[in-house]
Amino acid sequence: MIPTHHVAVQRVSSGARARVFAMAGALVVALAGACHRPSPLLAPQPPGLDATSPDSFVVRFETTRGDVDLAVHRDWAPLGADRLYWLVTHGYYDGARFFRVVPGFVAQFGIPAEPEVTRQWRQRRIADDSVTRSNVRGTLSFATSGPNTRTAQLFINLVDNSRLDSRGFAVLAQVVAGMAVVDSLHGGYGEAPPRGTGPQQDRITSEGDRYLQQDFPRLDQIRSTRVIRRYKR
Repeated sequence: MIPTHHVAVQRVSSGARARVFAMAGALVVALAGACHRPSPLLAPQPPGLDATSPDSFVVRFETTRGDVDLAVHRDWAPLGADRLYWLVTHGYYDGARFFRVVPGFVAQFGIPAEPEVTRQWRQRRIADDSVTRSNVRGTLSFATSGPNTRTAQLFINLVDNSRLDSRGFAVLAQVVAGMAVVDSLHGGYGEAPPRGTGPQQDRITSEGDRYLQQDFPRLDQIRSTRVIRRYKR
């Protein structure tokens, strides 16, 4: 016969095991739900997409060459600032590459590493902002394919490109730290064919980072982005 105190211990142990199993099961269910929760980047209607950004904020781009900080001013280009704030705070640019670096002109980026994200955002356009600042060296503007076609692609001016002002490229930010990093981005590929040997945007769109890793391994990459300071009036 098993002593009474041993029976009590066994009962407690069995109860404890049951509780542990129940907790483990709940954790598995919670983790499974988190894993299957759709990313805001892929949502049909991304939450908060039309929200207003802070009056100004500083974005840090952590790249394979080092950190670049850009001060964004909403009064320079309000629609552009709102869009950039949402994209940065939801990790849109994480993993993207500077796919078009043309020395003496611009460093362009903004096509995601994942093609599915690109497909979701190709038609999420915002209207043009008025041009209130000139595209001088170190400023940031959205790339466009015509009036009111801005989505997510951006470029940093490597030189004074004020000639772009009359073409509607509205500056929304200025590099405040790390311009030497921007200058060091790999620009050996240049433009896409036939003007250069750089990557083709349609292939980046359809194949993502796999195409760039295979054919353009020296392109620099954005490891992560985050807002490091916010200011409200």
